[in-house]
Amino acid sequence: MEEIEIPQYFVCPISLQIMKDPVTTFTGITYDRESIEQWLLKAKEHKCPVTKQPLPRGSDLTPNHTLRRLIQAWCSENAAHGVDRIPTPKSPPTKTLLQKLVRNLGLPHLYQSALERLHTLATENQRNLKCMAESGVAESMIHLITKKSKELGNNTNSLEQSLRILGLLSSWDNIKPLVVQNIDFIKSLTWILQLHEDTNVNLINEAMPVLKSTIELADSTHLGSLKPEFFSEITRVLRNRSISQQAMKSALHILIETCPLGRNRTRIVEVGAVIELIELELEKPEKNITELIFNLLAQLCSCADGREQFLSHAAGIAVVSKRILRVSPATDDRAVHVLWLMARYSGSKDVVLEMLRVGAVSKLCMVIQADCDPSVKEKARSILRLHSKLGIIRLVFKFIC
Repeated sequence: MEEIEIPQYFVCPISLQIMKDPVTTFTGITYDRESIEQWLLKAKEHKCPVTKQPLPRGSDLTPNHTLRRLIQAWCSENAAHGVDRIPTPKSPPTKTLLQKLVRNLGLPHLYQSALERLHTLATENQRNLKCMAESGVAESMIHLITKKSKELGNNTNSLEQSLRILGLLSSWDNIKPLVVQNIDFIKSLTWILQLHEDTNVNLINEAMPVLKSTIELADSTHLGSLKPEFFSEITRVLRNRSISQQAMKSALHILIETCPLGRNRTRIVEVGAVIELIELELEKPEKNITELIFNLLAQLCSCADGREQFLSHAAGIAVVSKRILRVSPATDDRAVHVLWLMARYSGSKDVVLEMLRVGAVSKLCMVIQADCDPSVKEKARSILRLHSKLGIIRLVFKFIC
């Protein structure tokens, strides 16, 4: 497309792109519908991005038909310059249509077409998702996955579509009570992992974000009732290098969310999660996955079995010390905490010498001198003081001076 000047009032203040479906908020500012809906969905506080004025939840976004027609006319006039015409936005699905599609899910001859139609609507835009959340579609998807997952075992496409729809709906408040009240839903998702982890990666990629959202909504009673096979399946997911980054992050989030309960922490360690986390970190994953790994390691190493498993891996102390001052302040904090736990509660002579051999002591000295959080520096000093009797303090003074 040739460089042509786009009228400023055609541009969305959020996306800085030509608006396809301009809508005006309560504050009088016009945005592209998809941009402002995404903004309001992800924002902690509902405020107008431009004016910073509060936007009441549920406040209408008024279509700006006049501006849309002006944009469409301008695009048509500049078609010769490579400007694509913007089509007229589709109307959102009516509640009547959505309820009809939900009813059709119960009819064998209409089930597949109804599911495909719902899937298409869910992937189009946020406005459709809002209508679907208000029309009971999420409840239908939960019912499908919970009650019919076994009979749909051979039809993985249907399971994928159901999980994808529910995953897209999971950010809406309407579905939270449905998930919390349905205790069997977690069991169904666990069963899907057991049956399909080695045979259908796409299905696992869809199931993991849904399971993450479900665990985040569950209360302590539900989290405390999780069975050992649940943690075994989540740990197996960590071993699967074919899954998506989102699925990997979901698995880590699930373990972090369930770990604070002591019984769960023990079960996570028992299925070998500490070893898997070290193995995963040795592959040098992206920054946010490393932060999740170290968050989880710090929790698991707070128990004796977790520390024993950590020390049983030849690269445990080495990989932790190497990440210090290389990833992020959050990783520094958790990495130093892991070393502190080892020094404080499992600090045998062999462990201390291993810390010295792999450069952990040098890294702790660097932490003391670096621009780190004071609490992290103090923990590093504490580790060095704990083993001063082995001559490490003399090494520290030599390093600093």
